[in-house]
Amino acid sequence: MFETITETEDRGQVGIGTLIVFIAMVLVAAIAAGVLINTAGTLQSQASDTGSETQEAVANQVEVVHASGNVDAAGDYVDQVNMTIMKSAGSGAIDLSSMTVQYTSDKDDVTLTYNDSATPATLSSGTEFATANITGSGDDTELLNTNDRVKLSIDVASINGGNGLAGGGSATVSLVDQSGAQFTYGISVPSTFGDKQVVEV
Repeated sequence: MFETITETEDRGQVGIGTLIVFIAMVLVAAIAAGVLINTAGTLQSQASDTGSETQEAVANQVEVVHASGNVDAAGDYVDQVNMTIMKSAGSGAIDLSSMTVQYTSDKDDVTLTYNDSATPATLSSGTEFATANITGSGDDTELLNTNDRVKLSIDVASINGGNGLAGGGSATVSLVDQSGAQFTYGISVPSTFGDKQVVEV
């Protein structure tokens, strides 16, 4: 009249329940592992990108080999600064047209960009700089090899509003290339010019 459940059947039901729980745990663990693997891959990719950018910023750098200033006709001010630049050893190609120049003096703080139509001789802008090839690849917009030399000119008279840097004056020029690497050069104008048309700065 009443169905009798044997001990064997009872154990069978318990075994099926345990199996279901075990399968569910395996599925949850597999999903969790997949999420962890995906997250680890993303973090590794981000770390690799950051490392490459940092390495590029450290390796790619412009250096100033020499700097001079053109003295104005009255002999009172340096109205243009000309810097001979090169790429540092181990650097990749430096794109000068993508570079910015930060000029800072006691009166001015301006960011200069590349002027593709002017030369150092024709530059007359307080917001731009001009370049001219000296030696090397023959291109005044790139530094490809360590023996490449390019003249980079800044019209400090236009920046200053007509005069330039007086004797004993100083300024700081920071060259920032396309990777974000920065080279800072301090300009120091002689206290007197004598009859010189060009002075070291």
